[in-house]
Amino acid sequence: MISIQVFDPSMCCNTGVCGVDVDPQLVAFSADVDWAKRSGLRIERVNLAQQPMAFAENEQVRGILERSGEEALPVILVDGTLALTGRYPTRSELARWAGLPPPAREFSIAAAEPCCGGGAKG
Repeated sequence: MISIQVFDPSMCCNTGVCGVDVDPQLVAFSADVDWAKRSGLRIERVNLAQQPMAFAENEQVRGILERSGEEALPVILVDGTLALTGRYPTRSELARWAGLPPPAREFSIAAAEPCCGGGAKG
């Protein structure tokens, strides 16, 4: 099975899905990572704020940051080869890289269950 490394921008936690103002793209990617792991993929996420040495020690990532700055993040490596910069991959891209059948559907924020008991009060 392939290995995917995600070099995330600086975030408050390892997924960025925390706090009161959560980016919907991070919620969708977090769900896609969970799906990918259940499908057998190895995915490692590295956060610039929490693990800066991982960025400095990876020649490809360091070079991208030197040329383009943090705007190039996230950087996605598939088996050590640059696959994507500047955005998170879709579930379909993760499946394609892993040689898995395409997912039945992409994750949708609108279809997600509300978290933290955020349902309507009655």
